[in-house]
Amino acid sequence: MSSFRTKIKRRLERYLELDADGIRYAVMKTILKVKRITVDLLHNTLSKKFKVTHKTVASMVGYIHSKLGILHAQKQSYKTHIVYTLRDEYVDLVISVLRRAVDAKNLPTAA
Repeated sequence: MSSFRTKIKRRLERYLELDADGIRYAVMKTILKVKRITVDLLHNTLSKKFKVTHKTVASMVGYIHSKLGILHAQKQSYKTHIVYTLRDEYVDLVISVLRRAVDAKNLPTAA
């Protein structure tokens, strides 16, 4: 595994280790499951299970995009929302880290 992938893997593991209520795990699981997501769609999905604000969800997505670097952001025009997709080269890495997080914390496997 390249050192760059190793750094991203470590960052993702640390990000999930700090997950006290399971929301970060749910965000990652939802992104993995849905493939193409906007902040609004993710907020609607998460708000069914968690008490979370739109601003909080936007902050988490921004962190995953900028610091973890595993999301690709695409904006068609200034009037449309940004569509985030999980980069193909990190799908296997995210799956393996999420599996370990479930084993370590006994988190639910469904998003």
